[in-house]
Amino acid sequence: MTRRYPHRLAGLLVALAAAWIAVPAWADVGQIKVAKGRVTVDRKGQELPGEVGMLLEAADVLRTGADGSVGITMRDNSLLSAGPNSILSLERFEFDPTTSQGRFDAQLRRGTLAVVSGRIAKKTPQAMTVRTPSAVLGVRGTEFVVSVDE
Repeated sequence: MTRRYPHRLAGLLVALAAAWIAVPAWADVGQIKVAKGRVTVDRKGQELPGEVGMLLEAADVLRTGADGSVGITMRDNSLLSAGPNSILSLERFEFDPTTSQGRFDAQLRRGTLAVVSGRIAKKTPQAMTVRTPSAVLGVRGTEFVVSVDE
């Protein structure tokens, strides 16, 4: 019995380590792949610099300055590109990579946004929406561009 104990302990430690490592992976919904000019991320009341490699979370609000633009890859492989003077809110993102089921809701408050939809919209087109101050866009295709003036 004493010979099995180290194996059980090792197995438990491996399981705990895997669970600890997995937690941050589920917290992020996407990543900034390109950032030019002024790009910031408002997260829980803090303004953070939007830099290449930054992991994004649901409820993050991305802002670009007059000289700014940002390219984002979401966990479902959706590609988002916001142009100058844009405000984009990642309101809701849920994704199961095994089934490709999920929900993706974003809001473009100002500026321009180009989207190439990923696995969520391909699996269930009505599961992705982009809201603007005057409309709700249901994603039925794979690529679109939307612009919101001030």
